[in-house]
Amino acid sequence: MDLELQGRVAIVTGGGMGIGKEVARFLSQEGCKVVICARRMEFLQQAAEEITAETGNEVLPLYCDTNQMSAVSDMVEAAHKHFGRIDILVNGAAAPSGVVRNDIEHAGDDELLSDLNTKVIGYFRCAKAVTPHMKAGGFGRIINIGGLTGRGSKVLSGMRNLAIAHMTKTLSDQLGPSGITVNLIHPGVVDTPHIQELYEREGVKQGKTPEQVEQGYIDATPIRRTLAPIEMGWLIGFLASPKAGAVTGESIGIDGGLTRGIFI
Repeated sequence: MDLELQGRVAIVTGGGMGIGKEVARFLSQEGCKVVICARRMEFLQQAAEEITAETGNEVLPLYCDTNQMSAVSDMVEAAHKHFGRIDILVNGAAAPSGVVRNDIEHAGDDELLSDLNTKVIGYFRCAKAVTPHMKAGGFGRIINIGGLTGRGSKVLSGMRNLAIAHMTKTLSDQLGPSGITVNLIHPGVVDTPHIQELYEREGVKQGKTPEQVEQGYIDATPIRRTLAPIEMGWLIGFLASPKAGAVTGESIGIDGGLTRGIFI
């Protein structure tokens, strides 16, 4: 399928590693010019050089701290100045497992506010900054990366993903008349460097090895495996395409069937 992404310009926040890097790779493979941004330039530079060499399409690394509106605005303006347009925003810059401790007795309000500021308000800042450029072009795709914790009550940090679902739906109402769609994906257990850290932490709590923890997730997943980061890229690539113009305001689980809830 031709996703009609040739020549489009995409911004991927948190694009230096993990899911963000693979999303940037797939969009570049499909012909996009890609901006990747985060706070650690060494990872961004490495990712940009690697993907550019592989695909032949320019990947521009830009520093950005999404906790600051001025930094976001500067990044978006630099991207627009360099490429002349902005068509796609993939919001993924956040601490993968959150920064707030789960038990209410030990959870800190500063950590909780920091978590919400980075992921929820950070996503909002980026969407706000790209909207004028997308409206000017009559086309836009905003894809937010959430998490399954927003669909359950297991961890306090899940509230950030629930908030993103609300923001996604609200923005889809506002921006739809301008040709801009807004969607949210909830990844399941994805093989990234951070997931190995989760296995180790859970292993300590449960008295298991990291391998046993991983196997527990696999056994609980109907497709009986964890997911590859590029699989997130495939779904995001479709949602970023003109072919997905009728899909907006949706929260889509990509978890191998791990979620047991029924969502209508």
